This record gives sequence, C-alpha cells and structure tokens, in this order.
Amino acid sequence: MPKNSKVTQREHSSEHVTESVADLLAHQEPVDYKRSVLNVTGEPWDKQKEGDEELEAENRPAWNSKLQYILAQIGYSVGLGNVWRFPYLCQKNGGGAYLVPYLVLLIIIGLPLFFLELAVGQRIRRGSIGVWNYICPRLGGIGYASCLVCFFVGLYYNVIIGWSIFYFFKSFQYPLPWSECPIVRNGSVAVVETECERSSATTYFWYRETLDISNSISESGGLNWKMTLCLLVAWSLVGLAMIKGIQSSGKVMYFSSLFPYLVLVCFLVRGLLLRGAVDGIMHMFTPKLDKMLDPQVWREAATQVFFALGLGFGGVIAFSSYNKQDNNCHFDATLVSFINFFTSVLATLVVFAVLGFKANIMNEKCVVENAEKILGYLNTNVLSHDLIPPHVNFSHLTAKDYNEMYRVIMTVKEGHFKELGLDACLLEDELNKSVQGTGLAFIAFTEAMTHFPASPFWSVMFFLMLINLGLGSMIGTMSGITTPIIDTFKVRKEVFTVGCCIFAFVVGLIFVQRSGNYFVTMFDDYSATLPLTVVVILENIAVAWIYGTKKFMQELTEMLGFRPYQFYYYTWKYVSPICMAVLMTASIIQLGVSPPGYSAWIREEAAEKFLFYPTWAMAILISLILLASLPLPLVFILRQFHLVSDGSNALSVTYKKGRMMKDISNLEDNDETRFILSKVPSETPSPMPTHRSYLGPGSNSPMEMSSAPNGRYGSGYLLASTPESEL
Repeated sequence: MPKNSKVTQREHSSEHVTESVADLLAHQEPVDYKRSVLNVTGEPWDKQKEGDEELEAENRPAWNSKLQYILAQIGYSVGLGNVWRFPYLCQKNGGGAYLVPYLVLLIIIGLPLFFLELAVGQRIRRGSIGVWNYICPRLGGIGYASCLVCFFVGLYYNVIIGWSIFYFFKSFQYPLPWSECPIVRNGSVAVVETECERSSATTYFWYRETLDISNSISESGGLNWKMTLCLLVAWSLVGLAMIKGIQSSGKVMYFSSLFPYLVLVCFLVRGLLLRGAVDGIMHMFTPKLDKMLDPQVWREAATQVFFALGLGFGGVIAFSSYNKQDNNCHFDATLVSFINFFTSVLATLVVFAVLGFKANIMNEKCVVENAEKILGYLNTNVLSHDLIPPHVNFSHLTAKDYNEMYRVIMTVKEGHFKELGLDACLLEDELNKSVQGTGLAFIAFTEAMTHFPASPFWSVMFFLMLINLGLGSMIGTMSGITTPIIDTFKVRKEVFTVGCCIFAFVVGLIFVQRSGNYFVTMFDDYSATLPLTVVVILENIAVAWIYGTKKFMQELTEMLGFRPYQFYYYTWKYVSPICMAVLMTASIIQLGVSPPGYSAWIREEAAEKFLFYPTWAMAILISLILLASLPLPLVFILRQFHLVSDGSNALSVTYKKGRMMKDISNLEDNDETRFILSKVPSETPSPMPTHRSYLGPGSNSPMEMSSAPNGRYGSGYLLASTPESEL
C-alpha cells in the first residue's frame, strides 16, 4: 500500500477513522480487513493461516496448455455412452428423427448448464464442495452429493474398463477365442458345448468365459478371479493417472482423448467397405417422424444429453477450476458440447455400418438354413417341386430368391405353413434387433469383428479404444471426488488418491463375483439418475435464483471481457429449471410405473430372462438413491439451524483481486464509522450505490443499482475487477 495513502496515514494517527467505506475501497491496493481494525468477524487474524491460503491460491495447479484442458474435458464428456448408448437410442427412437429432439435439448439444457458449471469452477477455483459452499452455504450439500455419486459411478465404471482389459488381452490370438463354440469331450465323443450351441459363440464367451455368470442376483457364486485381476489393473491405471494431479492426468489425456477418434475413423473407413454397411446406415438415418411426438423419446434424449456432458458429477467444475480466470469458458462449453454431439454421430455411423454388415451375414445364414429345410421337404415330398420358381438355384440362392420362394410356399400351404418352421429371413428384421451397452460392445460388435479380415487387429484396436474412453471418463469422475475433498479438507493429494483407489477396489469386489453383472446393471440404472437430476436442478437454482442471474451475468462479463448472450439469462432463469423439473418428474413416474428389474442369463435355457429384484436388492437400490441424496437436506438443516458454521456470519472476506467478495455497500451512511471501528452495523439496507451490475434483459442502463437481498444477511456477491496477473 502506498505510504501516503489515507489508510496508512490513519494507522499512524490517533484520530478516529471516519473515511467512508467507498473511499477506502477506491484505492488501487486492496485492504485486508482481517489484518486491521476493519475485521468484524470476531476472529483473530492468523498470519500463518493467511499466508498458507494465499500461497495455496498462487500455487494451485494449472493446465500446461489450453489444448490439454480441452482434451481433458472432451475425454471426460466423451465416454462409453457415446459408443453404445447413443446409437441404441437413435435406432430405437426414430433413427434420424431422434437427432432433432437431442439437438434441441442439447442447446436449451446441455449447453447452458455445461457453461454454468465451467464458469463457477473457473471463477471460484475450487472443487464442487468449495464452489457451492461459497455460492450458497445452505446448499453446500450439492458438492458432497456430487462426490457420492461420482464414487458410486466410479465403482462400476471401472469394472467395465476391467472387462475391456480382459477382451483386449484375449484379442492377441487367431482365431479370436469367441469366434467358435468350444468342443467338449463326452467319453470318446466330441460335442459342441450345449449352452454355446443354443445361443452363439460370442454370447457364450461373454456370459460363461468372461463373467461366468450366475442365474440370478441372489446366487453370488463367489469371486471371478480373472475379473478381479482385471479390476485391480483398471484401478492401478486410474491411480497412476491421478497420483500427480492434472500434471500427469493431463498428459494421459493427449492419448486417451485422441486415440478413440483415430480408431473410430479407421473403423468407419473399414466399415464402409464392408458388404451391407450401406444397408445399416440407411436404416439408421431413415427418419420415423411420428416418434418425434412421443414424450418418451424426449425424456430419453434429455437424459442422454444430461449424462453425455457429465453434468452434476463435479468433474467439469474440477477441471475448470485449474483454469486461468480470463479463460474463455463460453467458447470451451460450446466447443466441447458440439464435439460430444458429433462424436456420438460418428460412433453411430461406425456402429451401424458394422451392424449392417453383421445383419447381412446373419441374413445369409438364415437363408442357407431355411433353404436346407425346403430341400428336405422337397426330397420327402412334403412340398411339391412346382412351388419352386424355375429360376431359383439352390446352390447360389440369394435373399431375393428365397423371399420369393417363401411367399409362394406361405400362400399355397397357408393352413399348414407354421408346421414347416420356415423363417422369413428379412434383412429389416435383423437391423431392427437393437442392442445397447455390454450387449453391443461385447456380443454384437465382437461377433461382427470375427468376420473381418485380420480380425485380431481390429479387436485389439476396438477394446483399446474402449479402455481409453473409459479412462478419460474415470479421470474426470475421480477428479470430481479428489479435487473438492483436497480443497476442502487439505489432505495430502497422493495419500488420499491412493487410499481412495484401494478403498474403491475393495468395495468394487461386489461387481466381480459371478452375480456382479447384475449389480453393475443396478448401479448403472439407479445410483446416479435421480440424485444427479436433483443436484443439477439445485445448482441451477443456487446460481440463477439465490445468488442471482443478474449478478452472475455481470461477473461473467468482467471475467470473460464480453457480455454473454441474453439466451443464457433466460435459460438459466426459466427454461433449464423447468425442463429439469419435468425430467425429474418423468424419471420418478417411470420408476413407479416400471418395477425395477434386470435381465438374467439362465444357463439351462441359454437365454436371457427378465427378473424383478428381490426385497433385499430393492433395499440396496433405494439406499443408493437416498444415500446419494442425503447430503442435500442434511447440510441444509445443519446450516439453517446453525448447528455447523457456514461462514456466512462474516460481512467481509479478504479483498483479494480476482476473487468473489461480499457486498458491504448495504450499510447505512451513519453505520460506516461503526463498521470501521468493529461495531455491529445496522441490518437496514442502504440505497448506497453498489458496483456496476448487469441487470439482465430489459435494463435501461447497466448502471442501475441492485438491491435484491441474497443469503442470510441479504448481501450479494460482487467481483473485484482486477488483472489476472495479481491473482
């Protein structure tokens, strides 16, 4: 502070200080009220603690480059769901018509909320716990709920990475181990494994060789040692990537974020050269416009948008908190959102080019099998040779010829046609067999790859891509846990990261028992959907309605150097909360209408069967939802009734440049002296002008004054507009 400043002069004078607060704050150098008589918090100034806080702020890790940060956000948001969830929803909900509601909801829900999370993380430079404690202490449970959901998701998500690791190492052999059914010895006779013969080679390998799955969730069956080792490897990879913070995880992102795009492009080129690929793509993008009027389509599109961007997990906030304050997070939000969308479309093209090829293979197999049946009926005189068109050649039977022959037989033998057991063998039926999740990656896609030339190479590439997609998302998910905990409780980063990974591995053993796949399904369906929807709604309300959209817009103007579009004002204030509330209501109704259940693999039948969860499993399911949501009301009650400190009893915080600060301009003129002399000021707000604030659409002047109350003391937050170099 300059030696000739008014504050310095007063510190060496015995006169009473009567300067106005506005005059004091007008100086270039900020006053630290904790170190002077201006401290009204009643707390003694701890020099060592203050120094530690300033050192921590200055030494906070940062991204090495903007590219590294963008790749990290892309790696986090672009995950396994883009590859196996989006294509399934696109096919199920009207093909190309599904892209319309998805894109609309991405713009009015996804982009604004993604921008909001990026902005608060970058501005406050803390993890999810610190951010929401700062904005609205009574809603501080948002951060803790995000950490719990991240933990639940991380538990089962890493199991999927473990499965991919298992398939990755199994891919280094020719032929691929899931290309043929195993042969078993029954005395001197060699026979095909019954379970495999009744299903398929890839299905058998997934359920029996990989998972060794039990018949229901009630049959534990003990640990699957192969999957246990793969889970250990998966957690070791995540731990190594996280151990040094963003310095190490950021470098990992260069490979884990870019490699999947290389693989997807290679698969697309290869897929388009396959016979039948065009059939799959044409089927995919043939719009069924009537689906656009179905509310269920919009609900599923909104849910996919919500999870595709990783909203509410805390990973977005954590990554953004390592940015410089003047970073253009609006550009980042737009870029990452649309890269995510185009990645989903690219993955959809790849998936259905390959599935179109697979559908042609399966259709040809169907034609051959049914042609043999017809030949048998002809040889036994069950069918007359006159029913066969003269141009049909059984040695080179095409799908078109078979369909013609099938229709003739069905017309002539109308009364006894079902007894013949002939299938229509329509390509459309094969293309309509929708698969998602593990069924797409570990059954349908692996089966298609067995027909590829050089199939082991493509299998290695595919599962290495899944591992990288999974790791990118896991690093973001783990950051949603480690960053807020380390920021809030000042634990040692390396120790906490290692401890968290070990604890998660031990708890995750529930997913590698023989019934583990059913628990993965339970956690995937119910542990995150409802709690995260509530979390994001409260995030939106905390910023738009409690903190104030107008003040938040002004802070963004000062941080970014330009005013965000009015579009964001309306979406944050009205559109997004309403849409999210409708989504939450629809999810609750869906949960009530459709009793929770899972698809079990019945070994004796070699088929899937839908089963309802038993009572004890329902108790676990409900506990997951309640436990993830518990911090929200718990923290609110504790802070509402002052059972724990929320820090809101301090009228001032350190006026450090670039940080948020509480507005003290609500004091009356005659209270200023008492404020400076550590007296308790009146709680009556004053019309004294505040900092310039953007008042949203319709304002006549940006200089209009805001007197809207905020928080327990009716005091809002404003920003010190200062150079980034002084942070």
